[in-house]
Parts: sequence; C-alpha cells; structure tokens
Amino acid sequence: MLRLFLLAAAAALVAGCQNATPEMKVTVLAPPLAARKPFEITTHGHTRTDEYHWMRLSEEQRNAPEPDAHTKEVVAHLDAENAYCEAMMEPVKQLREDLFKELRSRIKQTDLSVPYRENGYWYHSRFEEGKEYAIQVRRKDEPGATEQDFLDENELAAGTTYYDLGDFEISPQNNLVCYSEDRVGRRQYELRFKDLSTGKDLPDVITNTGGGCAWADERTVFYPRKDETLRSYRIYRHELGTDEVNDVVVFEEKDPGFSCDVYRSRSDRFVMITTESTTSSEHLMLPVDEPKGEFRVFLPREEDHENTVIHVPGTPGKWYIITNWKALNFRLMECAEGQTNDKRKWKEVVAHRAEVLLEDVDTFKDHLVISERRDGLTHLVVRRLSDGRQHEIAFQDPAYVCFTGTNAEWNTDKLRYGYTSLTTPSGVYEHDLNAQTDTLLKQQEVVGSFDAKNYTSERIWVVARDSVRVPVSIVYRKGTALDGSSPLLLYGYGSYGVTIDPTFSSARLSLLDRGFVYAIAHIRGGEELGREWYETGKMEDKMNTFNDFIDCGEALVKLKYADPKRLFAFGGSAGGLLMGAVVNMRPELWNGVIADVPFVDVVTTMLDESIPLTTGEFEEWGDPKEKEAYERMLSYSPYDNVKDQAYPAILVGTGFHDSQVQYWEPAKWVQRLREHQRGEAPILMHVNMEAGHGGASGRFESLREVARNYAFLLWRAGLAE
Repeated sequence: MLRLFLLAAAAALVAGCQNATPEMKVTVLAPPLAARKPFEITTHGHTRTDEYHWMRLSEEQRNAPEPDAHTKEVVAHLDAENAYCEAMMEPVKQLREDLFKELRSRIKQTDLSVPYRENGYWYHSRFEEGKEYAIQVRRKDEPGATEQDFLDENELAAGTTYYDLGDFEISPQNNLVCYSEDRVGRRQYELRFKDLSTGKDLPDVITNTGGGCAWADERTVFYPRKDETLRSYRIYRHELGTDEVNDVVVFEEKDPGFSCDVYRSRSDRFVMITTESTTSSEHLMLPVDEPKGEFRVFLPREEDHENTVIHVPGTPGKWYIITNWKALNFRLMECAEGQTNDKRKWKEVVAHRAEVLLEDVDTFKDHLVISERRDGLTHLVVRRLSDGRQHEIAFQDPAYVCFTGTNAEWNTDKLRYGYTSLTTPSGVYEHDLNAQTDTLLKQQEVVGSFDAKNYTSERIWVVARDSVRVPVSIVYRKGTALDGSSPLLLYGYGSYGVTIDPTFSSARLSLLDRGFVYAIAHIRGGEELGREWYETGKMEDKMNTFNDFIDCGEALVKLKYADPKRLFAFGGSAGGLLMGAVVNMRPELWNGVIADVPFVDVVTTMLDESIPLTTGEFEEWGDPKEKEAYERMLSYSPYDNVKDQAYPAILVGTGFHDSQVQYWEPAKWVQRLREHQRGEAPILMHVNMEAGHGGASGRFESLREVARNYAFLLWRAGLAE
C-alpha cells in the first residue's frame, strides 16, 4: 500500500504542478520517508545507531520468485524513491528525452571494429543499426575465406533486461569457443561452449564463475569460481562432456584478502594462475601439454611484493617480470625458465626510476614496448632487442592517454595502440616498430557536426593545502567564457591506484556545447604521478584524497574556470565515497553533486565480511576490527558524518543487483541526508532495479542514465531550456 500511495501521490502532485518552476517543485513535493528501526552496532566500546539497517536484503531475497514481506517493504521504498525522482525531475522530462536522442544520434549505428589476427584467424566485432549489442565475427586467414558470425550478443541477450558478454576464448585448434554471460549484473558468470564448425552449443554449462577461462587443449579448460562473498577463490579444471559437479579443484586461495584468476601465457606454453591482494601477488604455472599435472609456484608470495610475469617463446623460452622488488615505481627483470624462484638470478632490463611509473610491457620477437607514466601522462617506448636502441611514439595534446591494444601475434613488427584525448575521438593506430611510422586504422566516428577544432583542452597544476601539486585536465568549447561565469563539472575518483585518464566522450559534448567546462582532478589515491601518489591517498593518508578534490574545486573557481555558484562534482563507486566526504566537509562549495553507486557506509561495510569485496579491501581502507583503523575510517565515512547543514542538490544512482556497492548503502545515505538537510536543494535517488554496479547494459539504454545525469546538471545550472 505504501508503494501504491507514494506512486499515486507523486503522480498527483506532478499533475497539479505542470506549470510550476523547478524551485517550486522542490518545496511542493515531499520525499518518501522510510521507517526508522534503530539497529545498534558496537565496536571497540563505541556504539553507532543505524535506523535504516533494515533496508538490507540478501541475494536470495532479491532473486526469490515469491518475495517475502521484508522484501516487499524494501522494494516498495525503492520504487517510491524512483517515483519521487521522476516527479522532481518532471520539469526536465523533455530535456532528458532530447538529450537521450542527442547522445544516441552521435553513435554510428552500423560499425566495425579493427580486425586483429590470432592463431590463423582474423577477429572483429560488428554493430548493426538499432541493435544494442555486438556480433563477434571471424575469418580464416586465407584467400576467399568467408566471415563467420560466431557469437551474436543480441540473440544471446534476447528475453533479458540485462546482458553482459564477459569474455570469450577460442580453443587452441580453433574449433571451440568458451564464453561467459552475466544476465543479472552481479558479475557472476556462466561459462558456455559452442562448436564453431557446426554453430551448435555444447551441453556443458558452468555456473558462478569469475568470467574468465584458459584452454589447455581441445577438451580441457580451467576457470575461477566465486564464493559466497563473490571472491574468486578457486581454480577448477573442466573436461568437456562432463558435469560441472565433477570438476576438479586445482588451486584454492584460502587467504580472504586474495582473489585468483587463470589465463594462458603469451607463449601459449603454460596455463597461468594469478592470485593477488591489493599489495601482493603470486603466480603458478602448468605446461599446457600436462593438463592433469600439478601447478608449480613461480615465486612464493612475499608481503608487499607485486609482480606480473610474462612467458615468451624461444628456445629456450624466458620470463619477463614487472616487479616492485626494491623498486617503488616498478622495474622490468628477466630470467631463464628454471630461475623463477631465485630473485638473485633475475637480470634487470628496465631500471627503476623515481619519476617514472612502469605500467606494462608488451613483448614481441624483436622488440619490447614499454608503457610508462611520466608527469601524469602515458608514454609508449619501443626498445629493439638486438641492440637496445629505443624510440618513443610522440603525441601532441596537453592532456591525453595512449595504450597498447590487441597484439595477439608475437612474431610481428607491427604494434596496435590506441590514442585519445579530451578533444580527440578514440583511434586505433598501427606502429611499425622498425620504420617508426604510424598508420591510423580507424577513428571513432562522431555522427553529426562534430569538429575537434571547436574544443580546447588544457592541463594545469593546482597547489594543494600541503603544497603538493595536483594535475587537473580541462576541456571546454571554444568561446566558453573563462571569466568566472561558466558552470563547471569536476570529476574525481582517487582510490585503488586507479588512474583516471583524460579520454574523449561524445556524450560529454552535450554539456560542453551548452556552456559547461569539464575537469578531471587527478587526486592522490590514483597512480597518475606514480606509486607514491597512490600510497599517500589511502589508509592513514586517505584525507589527502578529499582535500585534493576540494582544493582543485576552489582553485578552478579562483582561476575563473568556474562560476562559484555553479560548481558541480561527480564521482562513482569509490568516487562516490569521495562525493560523500566532500559534501560533508564543504557543502557550500558545490551547487550540485552526482554520486553514482557510491560507497558511503564505509565502517559498517568493512566490518561485515559476509558481503562481497570486504576482506580484499583491508589493504586499501584498513581493518576496522583494529581500533586505530576503525576510528580513522569513522572520521570520514560519509554515512556516519552527515550532520545538520545545508547540503547541495544531490542525485544518487544505484543498482538493485550491485555486487560491489550494495544498493542499501546509497538508499540509507539518502534518507539520512534528507533528515539533516537544512537547505532547499533536493536529494534524489534513482535505483535501476534490473542492473548492478555498471548500470544498464547495451550501447543505447545506458545512455538514458547519462541523459538523466546531464539533465540534472543543466537543471541546477539554469540551462534547462
């Protein structure tokens, strides 16, 4: 009845206020009020009261064919939140639809990816007009060969409201494909198999996997399986034609802080298991011609030792190791096949450099391609193995990102790489490793009147309160006023060492063309400026992340990139934690904030090891079972620090099936924010009842969420006409 009443009330209020201004709507509509059911949580002698703990539902309750009374109550409240959000945004309903059509119109409907060659076949994906998903295509590398559509994601997604093709792997003899599917959004994948010669599915189905797999031979595949917390904790061996209940566990990760995965080595000689935590990693290897053999440890795990291992062909073969052993920003080592477990026998190939972060290495028969980051920007350095001579691929934009692409072939002198900037659509290039020349193979086509010359990007440095310089990437349309009168959207993340690069977005043009400036604050907690940038933005230094973002916002106002009354902020997931922290700390700085799938109930979540991801996060946030970590996390946890003050307008997004940030965190946070709101700005939440952490699936439907966010920003900026 609550659900029906709120839906009817919202509809009636909207009908009665069709001619009201957005400001009037804010004062007229009443948000849904959730029941207060105090629940006490005592830790280290300190008691917190959570009035909305009851909103939590188990996965079983969410997926039950017949919901119980508790589930009905929670769903009714979430539906009421959606109805309220729709009613409050009624003034921009047409704008949302116009934006959606505008965003969709820039996407080339019928499109092809650049083919890549692997094991005698060419592979690419194809999009067809009006279809949400890709079609995977291959063609044998011989004259007159015809193309084969071997996975049509549109057919696979038929009858579902959400679909994600996680991965696919072709068997060594090119006869079979193993592919993974998620039809809910919780990143629990089913593995399925198809005979590529007949196009028929095999009866084998493997449930609750991590989504990846590795073939040993045409009958044997290895895969990770998830536990009740959705941690990939075991690697299994499956033989085609057998039931999954008979699959054999070949590795189990018993440390809850680690998760594992499996893949086939670059040389195709080994099946590799990798298990890692935030700060340590370990690898195991098994020759592909011994599928029932025992995996051997590459190097026993060591505390705070992160490493990536790459086996390359040759007689004999050898290993490359990207390692932080005595190298904060990582270095590249190599060793012979029998010397993996003795670091004293490793030979240095690329030395550690204090000012350069070694991110990755692509190996070829005659070359290495080194991906590194200097002053926050990515660089590709090519080294010829015969004589050690190097050259770097040059780029001109002030803020950009380059990255190596799909390079499945080892014996080649061609490198595929991608390049994009805030003003340059994504492009796929081929670099001749010997001639040092570049060929553009394909660039993202922006349908319509887009011209990169109409936009300008900049990169500035903001001096934070502790005198540390923080890079900020900026883009705007030429002619936009930079006199302190333009609205600005500031994006940030700042966790897990994840770097937020300045990439192009055709959707973002809808903001830029309406006068917005867009900026990315590359704050501590990421790895933009090396490993130390990450280390000084987590655990006991987490406040640096929040302070950096606030300082960047203030600087953009001071430098007149932003109107002080129209400064907006946006972040998602751990970036949603950032949003929650900065609105508590400096609510008056922001006109509006978008927090997508926000991690806001930090302490309660990190105390609960029964839900996904908790145990693997201790090295990022701390373990609240330790009093010092508990008090530190409690000092910034957004949910625990809401207080009586005037908050800015806030739009929160979440997914009912989110496996990473459970929906009840933002749902509880919104209720508490409204209780303490002393201003007039609305606090809204939209719950996608059919999706998880990544939002809606499909290349078009996901744009509806973008359109909602943009309409919210334009509405609050006074640009909704």
